[in-house]
Amino acid sequence: MTTQVTSTHAYYFSAAHRLHSFQLNDDVNRKMFGKCNNPNGHGHNYTVLVTVDEEANASSDTLWDRKALDRLVHERIVARFDHQHLNYDQAFSHGLTTTGENLARIVWEILVEEIPDGRLQKVGVIETRDNYFEYIGNT
Repeated sequence: MTTQVTSTHAYYFSAAHRLHSFQLNDDVNRKMFGKCNNPNGHGHNYTVLVTVDEEANASSDTLWDRKALDRLVHERIVARFDHQHLNYDQAFSHGLTTTGENLARIVWEILVEEIPDGRLQKVGVIETRDNYFEYIGNT
Protein backbone atom coordinates (compact mmCIF):
# COMPACT_ATOMS: atom_id res chain seq x y z
CA MET A 1 0.00 0.00 0.00
CA THR A 2 1.34 3.46 -0.92
CA THR A 3 0.54 6.61 1.06
CA GLN A 4 0.86 10.15 -0.26
CA VAL A 5 2.72 12.54 2.08
CA THR A 6 3.40 16.22 1.44
CA SER A 7 6.08 18.05 3.39
CA THR A 8 7.37 21.61 3.39
CA HIS A 9 10.96 22.49 4.19
CA ALA A 10 12.27 25.97 5.08
CA TYR A 11 15.55 27.50 3.93
CA TYR A 12 17.00 30.92 4.67
CA PHE A 13 19.16 33.52 2.99
CA SER A 14 19.75 37.27 3.17
CA ALA A 15 19.89 39.36 0.03
CA ALA A 16 19.59 42.92 -1.23
CA HIS A 17 17.53 44.21 -4.13
CA ARG A 18 16.07 47.33 -5.65
CA LEU A 19 12.50 47.37 -6.84
CA HIS A 20 12.76 49.08 -10.19
CA SER A 21 11.11 48.43 -13.54
CA PHE A 22 13.02 49.48 -16.63
CA GLN A 23 9.68 49.75 -18.47
CA LEU A 24 8.77 52.73 -16.25
CA ASN A 25 10.39 56.13 -15.91
CA ASP A 26 12.19 57.12 -12.70
CA ASP A 27 9.29 59.21 -11.36
CA VAL A 28 6.79 56.38 -11.78
CA ASN A 29 9.24 53.91 -10.19
CA ARG A 30 9.67 56.19 -7.16
CA LYS A 31 5.90 56.62 -6.81
CA MET A 32 5.18 52.91 -7.26
CA PHE A 33 7.97 51.42 -5.14
CA GLY A 34 8.71 54.23 -2.67
CA LYS A 35 11.76 53.68 -0.48
CA CYS A 36 12.17 50.20 -2.00
CA ASN A 37 13.32 51.99 -5.19
CA ASN A 38 16.44 53.32 -3.41
CA PRO A 39 19.27 53.20 -6.01
CA ASN A 40 21.50 51.50 -3.42
CA GLY A 41 18.90 48.82 -2.74
CA HIS A 42 17.70 47.41 0.56
CA GLY A 43 17.83 43.97 2.15
CA HIS A 44 15.63 41.17 3.40
CA ASN A 45 16.04 37.97 5.34
CA TYR A 46 14.20 35.61 3.00
CA THR A 47 12.58 32.33 3.92
CA VAL A 48 12.08 29.92 1.02
CA LEU A 49 9.51 27.17 1.57
CA VAL A 50 9.79 24.13 -0.69
CA THR A 51 6.85 21.73 -0.71
CA VAL A 52 7.34 18.24 -2.13
CA ASP A 53 5.23 15.11 -2.36
CA GLU A 54 6.90 12.17 -0.72
CA GLU A 55 5.75 8.65 -1.48
CA ALA A 56 5.82 6.38 1.52
CA ASN A 57 5.64 2.64 1.23
CA ALA A 58 3.55 1.48 4.18
CA SER A 59 5.57 -1.72 4.54
CA SER A 60 8.98 0.00 4.65
CA ASP A 61 8.10 3.57 5.68
CA THR A 62 10.77 4.90 3.34
CA LEU A 63 10.46 8.52 2.28
CA TRP A 64 12.26 10.49 -0.40
CA ASP A 65 15.67 11.55 0.87
CA ARG A 66 15.25 14.81 2.79
CA LYS A 67 19.02 15.27 2.99
CA ALA A 68 19.20 15.22 -0.80
CA LEU A 69 16.60 18.01 -0.93
CA ASP A 70 18.51 20.01 1.67
CA ARG A 71 21.75 19.64 -0.31
CA LEU A 72 20.03 20.62 -3.54
CA VAL A 73 18.40 23.75 -2.13
CA HIS A 74 21.55 24.84 -0.31
CA GLU A 75 23.71 24.35 -3.42
CA ARG A 76 21.33 25.81 -6.03
CA ILE A 77 19.38 28.45 -4.07
CA VAL A 78 21.00 29.47 -0.78
CA ALA A 79 24.59 29.51 -2.09
CA ARG A 80 23.49 31.44 -5.17
CA PHE A 81 21.44 34.17 -3.47
CA ASP A 82 22.79 34.50 0.10
CA HIS A 83 24.45 37.88 0.72
CA GLN A 84 24.04 38.86 -2.93
CA HIS A 85 22.27 41.74 -4.69
CA LEU A 86 19.40 40.12 -6.61
CA ASN A 87 19.38 42.79 -9.31
CA TYR A 88 22.81 41.54 -10.42
CA ASP A 89 21.81 37.88 -10.63
CA GLN A 90 21.58 36.47 -14.16
CA ALA A 91 17.92 35.52 -13.66
CA PHE A 92 17.03 39.20 -13.25
CA SER A 93 19.53 40.53 -15.78
CA HIS A 94 17.01 40.99 -18.61
CA GLY A 95 14.91 43.63 -16.90
CA LEU A 96 12.85 41.31 -14.69
CA THR A 97 11.84 43.20 -11.55
CA THR A 98 13.18 41.65 -8.34
CA THR A 99 9.78 41.15 -6.70
CA GLY A 100 9.01 38.29 -4.34
CA GLU A 101 6.65 36.86 -6.96
CA ASN A 102 9.44 36.69 -9.51
CA LEU A 103 11.89 35.27 -6.99
CA ALA A 104 9.43 32.46 -6.14
CA ARG A 105 9.06 31.64 -9.84
CA ILE A 106 12.84 31.63 -10.36
CA VAL A 107 13.37 29.30 -7.40
CA TRP A 108 10.72 26.98 -8.88
CA GLU A 109 12.42 27.02 -12.28
CA ILE A 110 15.78 26.17 -10.72
CA LEU A 111 14.42 23.28 -8.63
CA VAL A 112 11.75 21.73 -10.85
CA GLU A 113 14.26 20.02 -13.15
CA GLU A 114 16.29 18.70 -10.21
CA ILE A 115 13.58 17.21 -8.00
CA PRO A 116 12.67 13.74 -9.26
CA ASP A 117 9.35 12.46 -10.52
CA GLY A 118 7.51 15.78 -10.52
CA ARG A 119 7.42 15.83 -6.74
CA LEU A 120 7.91 19.60 -6.43
CA GLN A 121 4.47 20.93 -5.49
CA LYS A 122 5.06 24.61 -4.74
CA VAL A 123 7.61 27.21 -3.70
CA GLY A 124 6.87 29.95 -1.19
CA VAL A 125 8.96 33.02 -0.44
CA ILE A 126 8.54 35.02 2.74
CA GLU A 127 10.10 38.42 2.14
CA THR A 128 8.83 40.31 5.19
CA ARG A 129 6.47 39.67 8.06
CA ASP A 130 3.63 40.88 5.80
CA ASN A 131 4.72 39.61 2.36
CA TYR A 132 4.41 35.98 1.29
CA PHE A 133 4.57 34.85 -2.33
CA GLU A 134 3.77 31.41 -3.69
CA TYR A 135 4.42 29.80 -7.04
CA ILE A 136 2.83 26.59 -8.24
CA GLY A 137 4.06 25.68 -11.68
CA ASN A 138 3.43 22.72 -13.92
CA THR A 139 5.21 19.58 -12.78
